[in-house]
Amino acid sequence: MDAPSLFVVTCEHGGNRIPAAYRGHFEDCAALLDSHRGYDAGALVMARALSRALAAPLVASTTSRLLVDLNRSIGHPRLHSDATRLADADVRARIVDRHYRPYRDKVDRAIERAIAQHGRAIHVSSHSFTPVLDGVVRQADVGLLYDPCRDGERELCARWKSSLATLAPRLRVRLNYPYAGKGDGVTRLMRKRYPPGTYVGVELEVNQAVVVADGPAWPALRAVLIQSLRDATRSPRVAGRRPRTPPAHASRAPRAPADGHD
Repeated sequence: MDAPSLFVVTCEHGGNRIPAAYRGHFEDCAALLDSHRGYDAGALVMARALSRALAAPLVASTTSRLLVDLNRSIGHPRLHSDATRLADADVRARIVDRHYRPYRDKVDRAIERAIAQHGRAIHVSSHSFTPVLDGVVRQADVGLLYDPCRDGERELCARWKSSLATLAPRLRVRLNYPYAGKGDGVTRLMRKRYPPGTYVGVELEVNQAVVVADGPAWPALRAVLIQSLRDATRSPRVAGRRPRTPPAHASRAPRAPADGHD
């Protein structure tokens, strides 16, 4: 890699903590908070590992997405969960001011610093997904989410997937699965603020079945994701300021819901 600090790592759904001021809204919600609805199991562990390995700044939250979803835009119907959606408007506004906006601002500042120092930022947003949703089994171990209209993101994900195929050929890796990378989220906001030449945003999705499995599978996956990302970003077309258009096959990603993160 040309410069490890090109990277910024974030984790929007790293924990299921509810601040004391709002716990009254979550009575009898312990099971929900512990589920995939409350947080992304393993996402914070993955984000910390990436941050250490890449010498990258980490912006992470351990507040539950059920209080306010940091990966949703203001006005999105799922910004607040059922527990807070019915709260008074001033309560919801206070939650946004104290927990949502400061997080978004930290992410923006970290990306702005990387661009100021190196002319480019590679943003990896760490997430995980439940292996079964609404009775449908997800057919992937890892998903790499990106905007197909941005050449740098498309090329990075194609290279990352190719590197994973070499290092771990049995690993099921899919592009823009189980969600569409251009859906609502922090990366989409940053794409609006920064042009393709300076910002590359990728959401890394890991199957929670791997996270909760006993044995070496989870630490082995973290290691191979880090190594494969390093290999993928050694290319000057990815790490440099002017990425070249990747091969046509790299843009053919499986269809996925435009919104999600369950």
